[in-house]
Amino acid sequence: MPTGDADYASTIERLQGSLRFGINPSLDGIRELAATLGCPGRECRCVQVTGTNGKTSVTRMTGALLSAHGYRTGVYTSPHLVSYTERIEIDGQPLSEADFVRVFADVFDAAAQLDREFTEFELLTAGALHAFKLHNVEYACLEVGMGGRWDATSVVDPTVAVVTGVALDHTDRLGSTREEIAFDKSHIITAKSIPVIGPGCEGVDHIFLERALSLGHPRLLRVGIGDDPDITWDIVRRPRMPGGVLTLDIHGLRDYRVGVHSPAYQAANVAIAMGAAGAALFNVLDPDVTDRALRAMTFPGRFQVLRREPPLVIDGAHNPDAAAALASAIHDSFGGGLPALVLGIFADKDVEGIVRALAPAASAFVATENGSPRCMPAAELAGVIAGVTGTPAAVAPGIRDALRIADRLSGGRGVVVSGSLYTAGAVQALGSAAAV
Repeated sequence: MPTGDADYASTIERLQGSLRFGINPSLDGIRELAATLGCPGRECRCVQVTGTNGKTSVTRMTGALLSAHGYRTGVYTSPHLVSYTERIEIDGQPLSEADFVRVFADVFDAAAQLDREFTEFELLTAGALHAFKLHNVEYACLEVGMGGRWDATSVVDPTVAVVTGVALDHTDRLGSTREEIAFDKSHIITAKSIPVIGPGCEGVDHIFLERALSLGHPRLLRVGIGDDPDITWDIVRRPRMPGGVLTLDIHGLRDYRVGVHSPAYQAANVAIAMGAAGAALFNVLDPDVTDRALRAMTFPGRFQVLRREPPLVIDGAHNPDAAAALASAIHDSFGGGLPALVLGIFADKDVEGIVRALAPAASAFVATENGSPRCMPAAELAGVIAGVTGTPAAVAPGIRDALRIADRLSGGRGVVVSGSLYTAGAVQALGSAAAV
């Protein structure tokens, strides 16, 4: 069947039929594919964002700021919650399914001309770059899938290279120490890019400085890191309910007061995004435009409120650092009445570490599954929860049943669903049923 006649469902089937979770330790394939499409990554200025936590939020906020300042901006993130179209946005709007099909018809045709297999992520990255070219994007904000050195997004030569932080994740592929992981991530810094590093790089920041110096950059733009950071922030007011406004003062580029509908854990990400957008625009950020853009932001799968009374919140925290940030957000937003937590976690993650970080913020746990073959079975997860907390956890492999049980266990205090973006997405996919 000609690829031009493919509908959305068959396009997704073809993407999923590729090397879905593969990784090629080479950029040759994505370079060939992008070149065949006529978009080798130099058609627009790019901001590339890597980091163990916060990279999706930083990528999306940076894109929103650039778009708000009058530049046609594309944003590429992963994974999606419900639809693949969420991964590619133009000025804040996901591609339509029809546009997605047209873009990937071209990608599949280009791939067919080359004598090699491509991973799903390589195909998606090529599709994003192709879409950005077709839509005459002036700035592209690209979230790294994993690491940096061999990530498909590194086909571009970024104007700004952002590292939000480094923690132990994907250790089977990136290295078993923070230093090894930082070395891999440092490769998004190129001779043409302005390096921006966030507070999560504390302790391994010398690796990024060494990379920058080797390429002729005399310094890094440091956000909340080191003895004399370039950009800092103060929390003026924390949200006191899910979906409330976080008010921040940002210092460094100039002084700004901004608000964002998010927990306090996004404070550093806001500062990093403002640093990245400021670097891209030579520090020309309009205070009013910046505040409006940030207040209009939504964060799918990041402390996202699906129901207000009683609260139902989804958050894709999938490692101990992110789980600790989520626990803090719960304490801020839920006051003294802790919610029940529904967890679905991939078996290859630090499951014990995630549970341990969340335990102080939960009145009860429900173990569930998110539909991915990588997900730990609910009964096994319940055993881990019991081992860590000393308290039995409810078991409900189905998401809908897990929500019902959690609502009952919460006593009206609310429910938080976490452990993976795939788990958050499974709840999002229920739509209005999740709010019942």
